[in-house]
Amino acid sequence: MDIRTNERRIGFVGIIIDQPDQSYHELNDILHSYSFLIVGRLGLPYRDRHLSIISLIVDGNTDDIGALTGKVGQLPGVTVKTGFAKL
Repeated sequence: MDIRTNERRIGFVGIIIDQPDQSYHELNDILHSYSFLIVGRLGLPYRDRHLSIISLIVDGNTDDIGALTGKVGQLPGVTVKTGFAKL
């Protein structure tokens, strides 16, 4: 499959935040600025482990999704992983 930067892809973004108090507002600002990519969002506090976990369903080109995950991944205490459907 030939992947071009202008082709839209469907995928997921998993975000784990181990310092929620430090990164929460910055993370929400980033997600808001990329809301045009986000089809769905599920956020869960994992209180026993003092973590927050966010799962996103995204639909967009790889450049935009990469920009989103790059900005999120630079936040302190945040881990981000992405996967794409084979369509």
